Order: sequence, then C-alpha cells, then structure tokens
Amino acid sequence: MYYLLILAVGVERLAELVVSKRHARWAFERGGVEHGRSHYPVMVAIHVGLLAGCVAEVALTDRSFLPWLGWPMLAIVVLSQALRWWCIKTLGPRWNTLVIVVPGLPLVTKGPYRWLRHPNYVAVVAEGIALPLVHSAWITAIAFTVLNAFVLAKRIKVENAALAYV
Repeated sequence: MYYLLILAVGVERLAELVVSKRHARWAFERGGVEHGRSHYPVMVAIHVGLLAGCVAEVALTDRSFLPWLGWPMLAIVVLSQALRWWCIKTLGPRWNTLVIVVPGLPLVTKGPYRWLRHPNYVAVVAEGIALPLVHSAWITAIAFTVLNAFVLAKRIKVENAALAYV
C-alpha cells in the first residue's frame, strides 16, 4: 500500500506540473517576469529524490510499518496536500512552480495567505517529513528536510525579492 501512496503523490506532482505550465503561460502572456531560475533544477531533483528515496529506503532496508507513527504521518500527508491545493486554488492562475510575477497585480492576502506569506512551503516541509515516515523511512525524511531547507532558503529569498516590487 505504501508504494501506491508514493505513486499517488507522484501522479499528483505531475498534475501540479500540468497546472503550473498552464498558469506560467497565462502569466507570461500578461507580461510576467521570471525570477531566480537557477535553483529550480535543484528543487525538482530534491522532490524526485524524495519519492525515489521513500521507495528505495523501504525496499532496501525492509522498513516496517509502525502504526503509531505511520497513521499520524499519513494524516499529515493528506493535510499537507489539502493545504497545497488550497494555495493553488487561492492563487488561481498566478500559482506555478516557477517564480513569475505579473507586474501590477497586488499581493494575494486571502485564503491561507491571510496568515502566512508562504503557506505552500509549510505543506512542502510537512509532507517531506511525513511521507517517508508513513513507512519509517527516516533517512529519507532527514535527507529531504536538510536539502530542502537549503533550497527553500534560496527560493524564499528569490520570491520575497520578486514580490517586493509588487
């Protein structure tokens, strides 16, 4: 069942990319300006590595499912997906996986953006810890969390600089 969960998350990521491409096209058609592309390939690699690591660690180390850990982590995975899609819905065509700012559009201050400047990254961090731990893949959880912290530090700096001109 764990491998089906990882597959489902992978399919969800592909759906995000489809939405992202459509939204990026929308933004560029309206004069959108992309910022900080250099970190993007690293970010993609880390996210692919998360899914691959979840599968590899469980398969290669014969990790057990621990119900006391796995079920709460699954709940966090589901909640993180809900938060991610709430962010996507709230931003509408302005959401994509790149940092593209359309000049003249105001900052979004509704939905989860009422409380947090970058709520999608809360979902990313929560999922990156919880998804591997659903099946006790603690090495993957630690590795993703550390690598993702470096990428997110860069990404948030780029986004904040780009949004400063809005």
